[in-house]
Amino acid sequence: MNKSPSELPDKIIVDRRKSYRNSDVRNAVRRTRDRLAEQGISDPEFDVDLLRLYARTVQSGTLAIVLVIVMTGFFGMMFGFPGVILLWAAFSSMFYVGHGLLARRYLAQKRTHQTRRRWTLTFAAVHILLGACWAWFAFLGCATCTGTEILMFKAIVMLIAMAASATINYNLRGSVGIEFGLPIVAFAIAENGLFQPSAMAASAGLLATLLFFSFIAIRLRRASLAALSYRSENNALIAELEMARSISEEARRRAEDANLAKSRFLASMSHELRTPLNAILGFSEIMAKEVLGPMDNENYRSYANDINQSGQHLLNLINEILDLSRIEAGKQELIEEPLRLAEVVEECIGLVKMKANQKSIRIDHAFEANMPRLLADERSVRQVALNLLSNAVKFTPSGGNIQVKTGWTASGGQYISVKDNGPGIPEDEIPVVLAAFGQGSIAIKSAEQGTGLGLPIVQALMAMHDGVFKLKSKLREGTEALAVFPAERVMGELPAAPVSSPAKASQRARQPSRPKAAAVGGA
Repeated sequence: MNKSPSELPDKIIVDRRKSYRNSDVRNAVRRTRDRLAEQGISDPEFDVDLLRLYARTVQSGTLAIVLVIVMTGFFGMMFGFPGVILLWAAFSSMFYVGHGLLARRYLAQKRTHQTRRRWTLTFAAVHILLGACWAWFAFLGCATCTGTEILMFKAIVMLIAMAASATINYNLRGSVGIEFGLPIVAFAIAENGLFQPSAMAASAGLLATLLFFSFIAIRLRRASLAALSYRSENNALIAELEMARSISEEARRRAEDANLAKSRFLASMSHELRTPLNAILGFSEIMAKEVLGPMDNENYRSYANDINQSGQHLLNLINEILDLSRIEAGKQELIEEPLRLAEVVEECIGLVKMKANQKSIRIDHAFEANMPRLLADERSVRQVALNLLSNAVKFTPSGGNIQVKTGWTASGGQYISVKDNGPGIPEDEIPVVLAAFGQGSIAIKSAEQGTGLGLPIVQALMAMHDGVFKLKSKLREGTEALAVFPAERVMGELPAAPVSSPAKASQRARQPSRPKAAAVGGA
């Protein structure tokens, strides 16, 4: 479930998630896709890869085509072809084996664009020699065979050879036409295809088949080219993503280091400033109260009071900076102990009572009775309550009212609610108020401006307790600050045991305690 900005820990103190970290990755992906889309699938970079794929298919398909040639020689002898067909089969097999060895040699060498053209021409010349072998086959005769038988035998063998060549050599442009263009012409001449209708039909069929398999080879080559293009796109995207990720990681590391260095610097400087500031506060208070004797000039007494008030304000600022820097540097440790939430809040009300009375502000409180103890850091809880109360007193007008509540949440947790009837906060300014050093327009116009660190510190302390801090406000109606502690921190109460014999008392002490059922109350 998505949380509202008011429910999230301070983006500077706790939550370090930044949306802009993914922007570089998105831009890199977009640039790569645009570049590849402009290039299309006709990039000459793929010619070397296509020739490499061609050599691999030739190397793996040589055995199949040699087997076809050997079987052709065997069946030709059975049909009554002269022994020269075996010589043809031997020479053709030798050429195809040489073709495979040439492809193997190409794969073993370093493949560059400079050598690609030379090897392409070499393979094209080999296909011409292979075509000459098939043209030789087309001129072979059979004395014991009829014209139809020899015509069908040659046509079937050449069809099988063309199909094998189209599926093996398709990555070399025009290889099927180069290899079987001459054999078809030789077939037509050898069988008097220019004059005999049957031979003419067979030659036309072979020509149509050659065109069909050439088309199939072109389509297969385009498919290979598209596959190479997609692979190149994926590789480019992966490279861009890796680069963007490394840049993002480096930026994140530098940001965290800078933030940690800032926190350490603030902690060190704030500590160094407190010593002379305490001296200023002590001496100004002595002067204002005329401990060492009266001052002749009334202005001096007024100036001493101003110095003391300004120094106190500066000390509060330094203390808040120390708290903030301690949390950012990860040096804030929780000393968890059982405590009564209502008692802590009541003590904090007593601390701000004098300031509230000066502005004629009434503080009403309603604490739910019989609430069990809360396992939390008392100092942190006290700071949370005191910051919320001080903030309410600061922005509540004279004669206003502040309502303080503690009670159960619907999930079984406990909450602190501080609600005032002050000027309120515009809804769009709530994230600003919750940011470190952030102040809304009402606070800026106020004569009693704060440091802008109180609420972020509250938010960070609640996050350390696995709790949630909410800020609800309506303009000209008031603001409610809600600090919610999870149910896991609510402790079960031990039942009161009557005084009895030591044996029974020890037996009761060994029995496990049962947590008191929490009432469900709305926060």
